[in-house]
Amino acid sequence: MRKFNIRKVLDGLTAVSAVASASSAAQQQQAGNRETEIQETLQSEHFQLCKTVRHGFPYQPSALAFDPVQKILAIGTQTGALRLFGRPGVECYCQHDSGAAVIQLQFLINEGALVSALADDTLHLWNLRQKRPAILHSLKFNRERITFCHLPFQSKWLYVGTERGNIHIVNVESFTLSGYVIMWNKAIELSSKSHPGPIVHISDNPMDEGKLLIGFESGTVVLWDLKSKKADYRYTHDEAIHSVAWHHEGKQFVCSHSDGTLTIWNVKSPTKPFQTITPHGKQLKDGKKPEPCKPILKVEYKTTRAGEPFIILSGGLSYDTVGRRPCLTVMHGKSTAVLEMDYSIVDFLTLCETPYPNDFQEPYAVVVLLEKDLVLIDLAQNGYPIFENPYPLTIHESPVTCCEYFADCPVDLIPALYSVGARQKRQGYSKKEWPISGGNWGLITQSYPEIIITGHADGSIKFWDASAITLQVLYKLKTAKVFEKSRNKEDRPNTDIVDEDPYAIQIISWCPESRMLCIAGVSAHVIIYRFSKQEVTTEVIPMLEVRLLYEINDVETPDGEQVPPLPTPGTGSNPQSIAPQSHPSTSSSSSDGLRDNVPCLK
Repeated sequence: MRKFNIRKVLDGLTAVSAVASASSAAQQQQAGNRETEIQETLQSEHFQLCKTVRHGFPYQPSALAFDPVQKILAIGTQTGALRLFGRPGVECYCQHDSGAAVIQLQFLINEGALVSALADDTLHLWNLRQKRPAILHSLKFNRERITFCHLPFQSKWLYVGTERGNIHIVNVESFTLSGYVIMWNKAIELSSKSHPGPIVHISDNPMDEGKLLIGFESGTVVLWDLKSKKADYRYTHDEAIHSVAWHHEGKQFVCSHSDGTLTIWNVKSPTKPFQTITPHGKQLKDGKKPEPCKPILKVEYKTTRAGEPFIILSGGLSYDTVGRRPCLTVMHGKSTAVLEMDYSIVDFLTLCETPYPNDFQEPYAVVVLLEKDLVLIDLAQNGYPIFENPYPLTIHESPVTCCEYFADCPVDLIPALYSVGARQKRQGYSKKEWPISGGNWGLITQSYPEIIITGHADGSIKFWDASAITLQVLYKLKTAKVFEKSRNKEDRPNTDIVDEDPYAIQIISWCPESRMLCIAGVSAHVIIYRFSKQEVTTEVIPMLEVRLLYEINDVETPDGEQVPPLPTPGTGSNPQSIAPQSHPSTSSSSSDGLRDNVPCLK
């Protein structure tokens, strides 16, 4: 509220001398201006910057979990981050204070809680039922390293396997150790004096939760009776074990091994495997063993009412497949499908219709966590197509080289970009809805349209709708299309100057009102785009070669030629009237000026 001093104003009006009156009025005006300023109480220390949203793919992912009832996906990372994903638009980011790598995640299914096991040998219980998830309890193991955890469905007991081969049991409700410990020397044969190695697997029999299947790295598997505190059966194999999976009837289980084999065991026949399979091994004549393959890092065994069970595995390729991309193998009946991935597989989970382990599983999808991507495969359709990912994880599909933010854009701009971008949809995706559909949308507080534009190393530009909490891609533009592709090595740009991305975007300038876009690339190219709702094919793109200089003033080039300053807007100069240079020049007057041989794209 403005403050006026009436007394001082009247003093100015009643002055006798005209000169005095003038000088007094001047003084009064200054004094009045000082007093009419708004009394501001907010100071800079009353404000702070804070992160509200984190976009993009989780950096260095290391663990994966899924709640099949609430349909929420959790991803842990090597930096201690925790990302939760629900239906499109539902995302949450949390961080463990220690920053230690997340080695395993376990949902308390349909309870809104999650257990995380970290590389610093701590266990944390997260409460997801509040607006911002928080840790309720923590438990630190001081003498043993945690290697594997298992939490049965609807159980309050968390089984924690260690590097020493022991299993500790934690009460999830109080988050304290129960005191029941399965010691490795009690679990294995008393006659065996060698240590069986770390625990790599723990699971309960689907038909009897009192029977625990324990997998040791060396190849020994033990079925432990929790009530009688002794081993019922011991299964030994001469190859190291990586993972174990049950058949839902609890009469069979399958192990994956370091030589690329799968062994299927009948529970009551511990002497030898019921069947041994080498999914990618070449079958040799004369009944010889197939050649060894790469380790099968994980296997899952899922049954269906109508047909054959699914055996899904990662790894296991033959050693002669040099340079082949990482693969996920889906074995169903007599058919074997090998699905190639763009990046290394960190983990995968099979999504099933039921959370109950003792019923037919009816698998419908596989979620595959890759080093730099998240892929969902539809198991119900022929050819196993992938689902179209609705999360803004592709923001780093090609590294981001520049970024611009625009607030309060014209109201019709986002619908216009979306309508054009909708035509860019790729074909071949699954026709089903995205299966990770948990969570609810919060209230959106922004009432104005916001757009983020990202420029990328491959020359692509992406327009994102940032009005809501989540990012939604509106339109993708490929600037590399206006240049000729270099066919031989001589034509390729000089990689000493531009590492390997001659099309990388450096600067973006955009006018939301006129919808004109100007970009500058690393190869000293500038492109101006005009927005059009209809597809326009430009056969000839007019090109103006620009002489790049550090100074705008007159500069003398090494051959003595004077270069005039750039024409400024409004001086009547027409860009089309500037004659293009007969040869591209990148010279500068200073010795440390612009680099020579800046690659010119054709």
